[in-house]
Amino acid sequence: MDSSTVPVQSNITETPTNAENSAPKTLSETSIPTHSAHIDSVHDSEHHSPDNENSTQTIDPNAIILAEALSDKVISWQIHNCKIIKKTVTQDLPLPFLYHYDSLDDTIKQTHPLTPQLLTQFNTTMSAREAAKLIGIDEALLTTPWHVKVIGSLVVFSEALQLAVRLHWTNTGKETQQIYTKDAADAILAAFEDWQFFGRVDVLYKNSEQTLISIDEQNLSTQALPAESLLTIDPSSDYQQLPATHALAAIVKLEADKAELPWFDKAILARLE
Repeated sequence: MDSSTVPVQSNITETPTNAENSAPKTLSETSIPTHSAHIDSVHDSEHHSPDNENSTQTIDPNAIILAEALSDKVISWQIHNCKIIKKTVTQDLPLPFLYHYDSLDDTIKQTHPLTPQLLTQFNTTMSAREAAKLIGIDEALLTTPWHVKVIGSLVVFSEALQLAVRLHWTNTGKETQQIYTKDAADAILAAFEDWQFFGRVDVLYKNSEQTLISIDEQNLSTQALPAESLLTIDPSSDYQQLPATHALAAIVKLEADKAELPWFDKAILARLE
């Protein structure tokens, strides 16, 4: 059977190489227009105390909030270096016997009903050939799915904000996704009808004129944040990996707004072709 497994990079949690740390070529050192997140940061006087000051922080009204900026359709975002890290597209992986039997046509199931012996094999992982032999039929009568798992990364950047963010994407959080199509190309397209961001998020920020922050939790009633929820991302010439909770906050926001951010879908589908 046709199969294709292309390992390009085995571990996306590794520290980026110097080559990966380089900014997109169009990310220059020019002056930066302001893009502000307008959030009032004034405390009610009754909440103002030394204890509160030690445990909470307020948001600079002129700061860029990372998750909000990434989902802002007004910003001219561009995609750079969209690439595949690991790709598996094969029909040769084993499946539980139940999956093989369920793929049979109903007429075949009637002539080859489940026996007590077959029932004991329901969760046993095996190849299509082994399942066919166990049932007592020709292997060609079984419909074998494509196992699809693609992991990739991309950099989304704004020249105006002097901000670049490296994100990771995949079609499934499982080992593989089973797709029943005739050929591999159709299987990949079907698998990526509902792709997702996941994993680490790296930020490259070169604007020293405006604060960039990440928020993983917000109390909207007071605009006050637990100190650990507010992360200031300092300007740097290197990518900085976000802490897990802040990476998740950015991913959750992107996933919620993904349908309105077509440049991601376009770049990923183009890379898969």
